[in-house]
This record gives sequence, C-alpha cells and structure tokens, in this order.
Amino acid sequence: MAGQERRTIDLEEGWAFMQKGITKLKNILEGKPEPQFSSEDYMMLYTTIYNMCTQKPPHDYSQQLYDKYRESFEEYITSMVLPSLREKHDEFMLRELVQRWSNHKVMVRWLSRFFHYLDRYFISRRSLTPLKEVGLTCFRELIYQEIKGQVKDAVIALIDKEREGEQIDRALLKNVLDIFVEIGLGQMDCYENDFEDFLLKDTTEYYSVKAQSWILEDSCPDYMIKAEECLKWEKERVGHYLHISSEQKLLEKVQNELLAQYATPLLEKEHSGCSALLRDDKVEDLSRMYRLFSKITRGLEPISNMFKTHVTNEGTALVKQAEDSASSKKPEKKDMVGMQEQVFVWKIIELHDKYVAYVTDCFQGHTLFHKALKEAFEVFCNKGVSGSSSAELLATFCDNILKKGCSEKLSDEAIEDALEKVVRLLAYISDKDLFAEFYRKKLARRLLFDKSANDEHERSILTKLKQQCGGQFTSKMEGMVTDLTVARDHQTKFEEFVAGHPELNPGIDLAVTVLTTGFWPSYKTFDINLPAEMVKCVEVFKEFYQTRTKHRKLTWIYSLGTCNINAKFDAKPIELIVTTYQAALLLLFNGADRLSYSEIVTQLNLSDDDVVRLLHSLSCAKYKILNKEPANRSISPNDVFEFNSKFTDRMRRIKIPLPPVDEKKKVVEDVDKDRRYAIDASIVRIMKSRKVMGHQQLVAECVEQLSRMFKVLTSYLLIEKLFIVHSSLVLVC
Repeated sequence: MAGQERRTIDLEEGWAFMQKGITKLKNILEGKPEPQFSSEDYMMLYTTIYNMCTQKPPHDYSQQLYDKYRESFEEYITSMVLPSLREKHDEFMLRELVQRWSNHKVMVRWLSRFFHYLDRYFISRRSLTPLKEVGLTCFRELIYQEIKGQVKDAVIALIDKEREGEQIDRALLKNVLDIFVEIGLGQMDCYENDFEDFLLKDTTEYYSVKAQSWILEDSCPDYMIKAEECLKWEKERVGHYLHISSEQKLLEKVQNELLAQYATPLLEKEHSGCSALLRDDKVEDLSRMYRLFSKITRGLEPISNMFKTHVTNEGTALVKQAEDSASSKKPEKKDMVGMQEQVFVWKIIELHDKYVAYVTDCFQGHTLFHKALKEAFEVFCNKGVSGSSSAELLATFCDNILKKGCSEKLSDEAIEDALEKVVRLLAYISDKDLFAEFYRKKLARRLLFDKSANDEHERSILTKLKQQCGGQFTSKMEGMVTDLTVARDHQTKFEEFVAGHPELNPGIDLAVTVLTTGFWPSYKTFDINLPAEMVKCVEVFKEFYQTRTKHRKLTWIYSLGTCNINAKFDAKPIELIVTTYQAALLLLFNGADRLSYSEIVTQLNLSDDDVVRLLHSLSCAKYKILNKEPANRSISPNDVFEFNSKFTDRMRRIKIPLPPVDEKKKVVEDVDKDRRYAIDASIVRIMKSRKVMGHQQLVAECVEQLSRMFKVLTSYLLIEKLFIVHSSLVLVC
C-alpha cells in the first residue's frame, strides 16, 4: 500500500509555527513564566525546518529560513537587549552585559539546534557562515560595537580601584573580559585592541605617578618592596580575571615605569642604594634587587658594576691595611712580617668566601656577577704587600700550613678547605708561573728537610693545582714528590748494601737523597774540599749507585745536606745539627787550633760569600762555636778563628742555622728567563702553523696563548725582536 504524500508547508505558515517556539525561548530568557521545551516541542520545531528545507522547488525555503534565523537575533537584540543595557551604567551595566551574553549564548545554542538541518546541508554546500557564528556575530555587531568603550572604561575603573586597595567583584570582571575573548571567535583582536591596549596605557600612567612619588619619599629597600608587591599583585590580577596573554605585557609596563625609568636614581641613592646595601651586608635587599632588575633588559649591568667596584675597594683596603702593618713594624721585628702576610691571605680568603656567597645566593650565580667578582679580585690580588708579590704570598701561605709546626693548628679538614680556597684565588693571579716557582722552592725545602706535615695534603694540593692550571703546571712538583718516594727505596737498598759489605762501611750513618735534575729547582754546586770522613761516604755511595745504574751521573749538592756532629766542650759534649758546609768548616779545627780566614777559604775551596755566611753563623750568631779575633759582629779577611772549648748550653742538642738568603731575586730572574723561552716557543708554534702573519696579529695571539700563565706586558719588546727571526725561519723552511 503506497504511503500518503507529504503536505507542502508554505513559508508564512511554517515561519508562524517557528515564531511561536522562538517567542517561547525569548520569554524563558527574560525570566517570564514559561514551561521548558519538551522533547516533543524540540522535535516539532526541528521537523518543521527539515520539511521546509527538503520540499521540492520552489517550496525549498532554505535560504529564506537562513535569513529569518539572523533576523530573529537582530529583532530580539534591538527590542529587548539593547534597551536594557542602555539604561544601566558602570558596574550595573557590566552585570547586565554578563547576563545578556549568557542568555544570548543559550539562545544561539537552542536556535542552532532547531535550525540544525540548515547547518548540515544547505550551509555546508553553499559555504555560508555557520549558524552558531551568525548568532555570535549579531551580538558583536549590534551590542558589542556599541558598548565596548563603556565596558572598557568601567572595567579599567574597577581595576584602578583594586590597585588602590578597594575590594571589587573579580568574578564579574572575569566574566566581562571573557566576553572580549569569546566575541573574537577564536581571534584575540577584540580583547587586545578594544581592551588590552587601553589597560596597558592606563597601567603605564598609574605607575608613572606612583613611581614619581615613591622615588622621592622612600629608601631604596622600601621602594623595591613596593615594586615587588605591585608586580606580585599584577600577576595575581592576571590569574584572577585577565587573559594569560596579558601577563608579560602588563608586567613589562610595570617594570618599565617602576624600575627601568628610575634605575639610576634608585641604585645610586646616597644612604640606601646598591653600594650602601653591599656595605651594610643587606643580603635580603640585594636578593630582591636582583630579582627585580633581572627582568629588565640590561638591568643587572649597573648592579654588577657597583658590585665590582665595592669588592675592589674592599680588597684594596685590605692590601693597604697589610702594607701599613708591614711598614709600621720595627726593624728588629722584621721576622713578624710573615705573620702579617699570613693574616692578609686569610682575610682575602674570607673576603672571597663572603662575595662568592653573595654571587651564589643573592645574585643566583649569574654570569655577570661571576665576571665582576673575577675582575675585582684580579685588581687587588695582583698587588704586592711589603715588597712581596701576591704569587709569593700565596706560596708562602701554603708553605706555612703544610709544614710541620704550623702556627695555625688546623685540622685536616680545615687544611684541605684552606688549600682549596688558595687554589681558587690562584685563578685571579696573572703571574701563575711565578707562584709555581716560589711554591716549588718551598716544596723542595719541605721535602728535603722532612718538614712536610702530611704527604696526603701535599698530593691533594697538587691535584687541585693540576685541575686549575693543567698538567704541565704541576708536572715538576709531582716529579719531586715521586723522587722522595724513590729516594726512600734507594736508602733502604743502600743500607742493605753496606750491611752486606762490612769492609765498605764508612763508620758514619749516611742518608742520600737522589733527585731528578729536571724536577727540582736549580742549586749552586761547588767542588768543596770535603773532610776525609765525608769523602769516604761519597765514594761508598757512588760504588753502590753504580750497581743500580750505569747510565746516570750523580751531581752532589752539598749545600742541601745536614750533619750531626758531636762537639766535645769543656763543660759537656753537645750534638750540633749543622749543614754540610758548616760541618766541613768545623772539622778543619780537628787538625788545627787556630785558622785564619784565608786558610779556611783555601782549605774549603768555597766562594768568599759562602765562607762569610758560614763563619758568621758559627762565630757571631746566637751559638758561638768559634771565637774570632777581633771580637766584633762582622767577618773580614784578616780575622782569625779558634774552637771555643768553653762554649756551653743548657740543651744537649742544638741546631745552628745559616743566615737566611733572600732567594726572591733569583726566583724572579729564573722566571723571567723561562718566560723568554716560553715567548720564543709560542712564536715558533704560531708561525709554524700560520706560515705568514702580520706583526700585530702575532703579538695578539702570542699574548693570548701565554696569558694563562703570565701577563705579557713587559715582554712586548722581546716579541718585536723575535718576530723577524722566527717568521723568517718558518718562511725559509
């Protein structure tokens, strides 16, 4: 049985039915008593649209219904929404807008459901604007465009009230500003152009006024507290009701007005600026200053410059203080200068610890402040104190805490910590090669005279220096420590050798330390005429050493040796601890009661300078083992000496030291000589790799290569002289 044919619906008839449904929806939105749509209601309305759109032409009313859909919104907005908005102002208008926008979205949702068949077929085939977008566009064109200025002003007025401390309805602002975002239909143009730009302008003006007042009234810390609070509040404002995209722009405006515009007067405030905060150790305020100015382009540069100046001044003051202390010492207390230098290095270490903590904690390890700290310490760490270079001071400091009888009385952990800090300070010293030479000299004395307190500490600092300055820097020092270990093995073997050959026993306990020439500092050697007892010792050891190796030559450095001599005085015998030279001189008096100066020089075969030092230590110092004629405190070629048999002392063993020799000049000369070789080698390396190079480029690259070990300022003329020689050599090759 065939179905009945569907009745054709006229436009007027169909739209009249739809109008009833739309009117019911409007009444619901306006809060009038009206029952909600039932599923039957919805189906009837949807079916009516479906039927009117699927009728055969000319009864397909799709286009007309599409137009009617838009007209429904326009009529409702014009008759109901706009009048209600126009009669309200400020916050009341905002509340009405939020309600109307909420209603409008409900209306769009329901009508787009009723007309959904249009969206599915007619609109997609004709590429027309979707129904939902049509509905929202009506609101934008008819309502938003008219009242957006009033809305913007009302919102900004509420924000300014909140900035002044008043309570506002944040939820209301959130809903209003969501309209600016949603009305853009996926674009942020409406929010940015119609609201955000005006907010940013208002923010600029608001904080400009505040900053002008605060900079005059408040101290730097108080100003920064206010600025930080303002930034915090603005950030919270974004979280509560502004769009997230506004955060960075808003904060930049606040930072610019409060900080960037007043950076110089704020940081340079006389009694509370950056310098005053550093002077008074205001760690919390400095941390706040870093947090604030790190957000501004190049905002940290002036702070790092002030930090650098402050640290430089602090360090320079310590140098001056040490200079004053050294110069105020009486001549007879010159030996106390060493203690002043020790105190000075401790103070520099404390200063470094303090400002490293500042860089780490207050300035969060920012590279600008690491650079400022480095440059500041390089200024005063390369200044000498009482004629001693900083390289020598650091080497002496290490020597004092590493040798036995250290006056500091430090624990092992404290020594390790101190050594670590000294190595850090070494990074600021330009003449690292000078430090290496001084340290090597002092290390040699500790090792050779058994003055080193702990082998572990010796190896530890070498490891630290190696990490800081490279393997080449410590290779000789490591060789010295290894030599001592090997030397102990040699000594054990020598004792076994002597025990196995009783006929070779010299009758004297002999200990020999064999060193590798390249590792140790250079020492003067003399062909001293040794006493027969000592000659026999030397011969026995040579015979032993030849059994160990036949390809090495021994060079005896008697100036580094020590002897224990039993001296028989009238009162009692006393054991004298003397150097090999002193022992050789004293043993001369076993064969003669009196000897003249010239006889001693002839028999010992030493230089006049060395003989004068030896005789002075034995006849003019604290222990007068020899009597001299005339009995004064200076040694002259006409003096005559005899053994002082009446000498006595309360101790049974005494050490007779030699007058100290200032090796500083020799160390500096040796380093200068090594630098010349280093410059020479550097130029050869550069020219071999480059073949041809301009003079200025060569100088620059040479200085760059050598700057890791020393500052190539005094050697510039040397480079000029060497340039032609080495460049021509390489070119000829």
